[in-house]
Amino acid sequence: MIKQKTIDDIMETARIEEVVEDFVSLKRRGVNMIGLCPFHNEKTPSFTVSPAKGIYKCFGCGQGGDSVRFIMEHEQMSYPDALRYLAKKYGIEIAETEISPEARQEQQYQESLYLINQFARDFYQEQLFETDRGKSVGLSYFKRRGFREEVIRKFGLGYAPAGTDKFTLTAVQKGYEAESLKKLGLTSQYGRDFFRDRVMFAIHNLSGKVIGFGGRILAQDPKAPKYINTPETDIYNKSKVLYGAFFAKKAIRKADECILVEGYTDVVSLHQAGVENVVASSGTSLTVGQIGLIKRYTENVKILYDGDKAGLKAAMRGLGLVLEQGLNVKIVVLPDGEDPDSYVQQLGAEAFRTYIDQQAKDFIMFQAGLLQEEAAGDPVRKSKLIREIVASISKIPDPIKRALYVRECARVMEVSEELLVGEANKAVTSRMQQQAKEQEREARQQARRGRQAGGEEPPFPSEEPAGLNEVPIEDLPPPELPPMKGKEAPSGDGFQERDITRILMTGGDQVFDPDEGLTVARYLIDNVEDVLAEFDHPLYQRIFEMARDAMLAGQEVGPAFFLRHPDAEVQQLAIDFSALPYEYSENWANKWEIYLNSQKMPDENFRKDSESGLKRFRLRKINRLILQNQEELKAHAANKDDVEVMVCLKIDQKLKEMRNQLAAELGTVVFGGQ
Repeated sequence: MIKQKTIDDIMETARIEEVVEDFVSLKRRGVNMIGLCPFHNEKTPSFTVSPAKGIYKCFGCGQGGDSVRFIMEHEQMSYPDALRYLAKKYGIEIAETEISPEARQEQQYQESLYLINQFARDFYQEQLFETDRGKSVGLSYFKRRGFREEVIRKFGLGYAPAGTDKFTLTAVQKGYEAESLKKLGLTSQYGRDFFRDRVMFAIHNLSGKVIGFGGRILAQDPKAPKYINTPETDIYNKSKVLYGAFFAKKAIRKADECILVEGYTDVVSLHQAGVENVVASSGTSLTVGQIGLIKRYTENVKILYDGDKAGLKAAMRGLGLVLEQGLNVKIVVLPDGEDPDSYVQQLGAEAFRTYIDQQAKDFIMFQAGLLQEEAAGDPVRKSKLIREIVASISKIPDPIKRALYVRECARVMEVSEELLVGEANKAVTSRMQQQAKEQEREARQQARRGRQAGGEEPPFPSEEPAGLNEVPIEDLPPPELPPMKGKEAPSGDGFQERDITRILMTGGDQVFDPDEGLTVARYLIDNVEDVLAEFDHPLYQRIFEMARDAMLAGQEVGPAFFLRHPDAEVQQLAIDFSALPYEYSENWANKWEIYLNSQKMPDENFRKDSESGLKRFRLRKINRLILQNQEELKAHAANKDDVEVMVCLKIDQKLKEMRNQLAAELGTVVFGGQ
């Protein structure tokens, strides 16, 4: 178990923006940073990071938390493992207390799949460098490709021996379970090695852990596939992985461009030559998950192809998905007979970069030129190809880009711009209608599943799918916080209870009265403790109770207390309160020269906020007591109990005096009948 002092050191050292930027490209927007959410597929950014508060929040899917929570969710780690990850990142020495054998076994089990893959990588690399067969066959292959030893070791390249079960036997002797080896695809169901007599390429996730392997055959065997890959496992989903992304992510962000190639050797060769912003799809068509991975770091993609026109046309048919996700795509065709690996070695890094920069052509215009050559002199063929281009243009989500492409394609294809505009609008409308049908179908399926499970039916979507009228994120109003639901849904005095809970969780450690040394938390707790049992919402009541107990124990009650709280429900509420989807414009001071000289900004004015929130809360409670007292008054009057009637009348008078006093202070109108 990690000691609390070590946890505190990690939490204080780990900067949320630095942790997130290892996986997501962030842009500054005011005091916060914004990017595309890594937890759900989105085209416009709603994922916000607040460096000042040390939290992240997605206003699209609702995910939020601190640095540890981000690593837990993104890397699917346990809480202790996420702490260890951050400690390693920041060079913090982990201090742990002794844990039980059962807890240690559970911890090892959670990490076992990564540990086995790491062992496999080391085994294959040892075979490459330390065995005669590995050196003569595997290492010589990499040397012929021009790979230096440091790059071979960096990328985890290796060699799988030719025997039927050498790896499996070695792994079992080292204590790794045969069943786990099968789950990871390293061993077949018959107990044989899955990879045999192949050079090996380790596949890493974004945090650098080995999640799978690719193996290239060395012997000439027409019956055997040239490459085989790890099958889908609990830690390897090939549709969400790009080879080399771990080594390329910083270079992609710096260059604001991703170079996409086909194979493992292309990535390694370009990286060795200094072209580091390169990843590979490993010979498969790009998926939404892979495109989303690129889009975290850049919207600009440069795809490298060899000169085979038949293969080029087939590959380009699958690029509509890239356009749909809003990426800017350029195509580079290499000379006949060349691939990125061979061509960079032939030209050298600088000349290679110059070549791909000069030869890069916009995807739509490249497609138009390619198809125009194919349809030369054939009007029927040309009309069909124009529709293909229009279909590609219609997939672009940005309407301004679409309009510009239509104009340019009309010029290149020598057809009326109005005609292409009409065709493009038809295609966009058709796609939007199809999306709407798919969304409705999915909603009905969810409703059906909800009825089968005995739960509530989700509402059908009421908004049209994004498309023709999309605008840049900068022009959109900020999204509102998601509505309260479940235990948090307001009823009774819920809104007032929620408001003072918000003040407690976001500013409890702020000074309320400097002369008395009174904090906001102490002020609120002292003034609600007498009615704490009357709270309508158990969650808000529980939060005030835990804050009271923490203060009695000498703890500071502020944002950090709630944001790091082990209760996930409490932590999530603290995040929702702390991460606002909007912020004050800098133009108040910079452009309009409007300043608040008499008081702090509203979100920092905790004293005024506390006083006002507490008064509204108590006003609501007094109104409820007045109604309850009036019901008792009616009952006593019906029973002709004059003594109790007089008591109720005096209570009614006193309560209304208190109500009117609070209403006057708040500037609230009280109607005579109340």
